[in-house]
Amino acid sequence: MSIEVNIDLNGAEQFAQAINQFDAEMQNQVHTKLAEWAETVKTEATRQAPVRTGYLRSTIYARTIQWQTEVGADAAYAASVEFGTSCKQAKPFIQPALQQHLPNLERVLLEALDSAKTEAEL
Repeated sequence: MSIEVNIDLNGAEQFAQAINQFDAEMQNQVHTKLAEWAETVKTEATRQAPVRTGYLRSTIYARTIQWQTEVGADAAYAASVEFGTSCKQAKPFIQPALQQHLPNLERVLLEALDSAKTEAEL
């Protein structure tokens, strides 16, 4: 005795294409929104950085690669300013900027997912 079951799913191929489109669009949207968020943090860190010559401010950066973002400063003494030393009090500028904008991160990522869903017509 044998049993045979045939299932014809109308629209399955279109659904698979939409899911693939959503995946690609989601990655693109998340990357874009994350990069925008990081630039906002960078702008705030630049505003909060102490100024003597302006060099520290000029080295503040925001980098986003795929789903990973980094905000920092390339000045050799940036960590000493941010965290202080045994001789010098800390003057944080990156940490406060991150703390200020961290509550917005969830909203930004949810907007990216909604945009991707709309673009994929799901």
